Amino acid sequence: MNNQFTLLNLFTGGDLAIMGSSVVLVIGSILSWYVIIGKFRLWSRAKRMGINTALSADEIIYPFDEGLWFLSMTSTVAPFLGLFGTVWGVMNSFASIGAAKSVALAVIAPGLAAALGTTVLGLMVAIPAAVAYQYFSKKSDDLYNGLNHG
Repeated sequence: MNNQFTLLNLFTGGDLAIMGSSVVLVIGSILSWYVIIGKFRLWSRAKRMGINTALSADEIIYPFDEGLWFLSMTSTVAPFLGLFGTVWGVMNSFASIGAAKSVALAVIAPGLAAALGTTVLGLMVAIPAAVAYQYFSKKSDDLYNGLNHG
């Protein structure tokens, strides 16, 4: 492990396992925001132009439900990827202690910083995905119920 602290090392830990989980989290975040922005545009367009009620309720709801599974999956998996990076960083800190035969802050801080960096990254990905999933899922359910009972 590289014991030199940089902002890049905060999220990569200078280690392939931490870097890999960080890259997956960043990709998950980008794709989640793509879905979120698309949903806002879809609902905005539906509000402006109305909804074609000549279609069946299932056909109307499909675009509103499409992609929500990804937000749900991301909000569930991202904290675990962050936790993986956390555990890996802590293990690296313990390995550094063993190699240096010292518990000095300079020995353990880089691994702990990377550990906390991946935790933060996991939460930064999961929280918006979870909120958006709940928000758009509720809107979609309300629309579906309105079509079937309205």
